[in-house]
Amino acid sequence: MTHTADATPAAEAMFAADKASRGLGVELADSAFACARNSHGPVIVAAGADVAFVAPAHEGDVLVARAEERTRFGHSGLYDVSVLRDDEVIAEFRGRSRTNASTTSKESR
Repeated sequence: MTHTADATPAAEAMFAADKASRGLGVELADSAFACARNSHGPVIVAAGADVAFVAPAHEGDVLVARAEERTRFGHSGLYDVSVLRDDEVIAEFRGRSRTNASTTSKESR
């Protein structure tokens, strides 16, 4: 299952040469990662992430982050997120998740 999040950089997010802050792409990817890792019921936290920046975003670009679960094993999981402008990849994000025995499901809170 693919989970998505989207955003459009505003003028306030621009740096030199009309390029958006790369933090926007990370934040967008992290949001899609959160949706993906918590889609099974128990509350799962991020254990870490790595990001590769491929191309800059510009004001007005429509960015979409698509997160896919790669695997879950024991208390851990791996998720890949692509941040796209149209069909062009502008960032790749790999998230690691972790849960533990004390984690409760959303339904039980």
